[in-house]
Amino acid sequence: MRLFRSGTLLGIASEALDFALEASEDAHPNEYMGFLRGEDARKLGLDRDGTVITDVLVIPGTESNPVSATVQTSMVPNDVRAAGSVHSHPNGVLRPSDADLATFGKGKVHIIIGYPYGRNDWRAFDRQGEPTELEVLDIDLPEEQFFDFTQEDIDEELR
Repeated sequence: MRLFRSGTLLGIASEALDFALEASEDAHPNEYMGFLRGEDARKLGLDRDGTVITDVLVIPGTESNPVSATVQTSMVPNDVRAAGSVHSHPNGVLRPSDADLATFGKGKVHIIIGYPYGRNDWRAFDRQGEPTELEVLDIDLPEEQFFDFTQEDIDEELR
């Protein structure tokens, strides 16, 4: 078992991108904000070294309005799977503002999604705010099991 993942970011899972697009549209006319997490590509069945963005984390207590989204930094998990951030621009502008650049320090990639939130209404940027390519990967994500028991286990226990 490897302790550290490759530093290469291979792309974003289609399901994760779709979630971020839908969340951005649902938040409109306010900004949406989330954090990106990745998984080792080999755990996803890819025969390549690197990381694939698989999850978008919604942080409790996030406040948003039409021009900004603010996250309580104490609520952001300190996570080895952290890959960057995602947020929307309800005005449709697909480039980072000065305020965005001030938050791009952590993570490898930062995604901005713009109105009208279609499949082509997003761009990826590196820590310095420079555009970067991020491939959308059509892969099957494993179902995460939050609990390690089933309804049958509960029924049995109640008998």
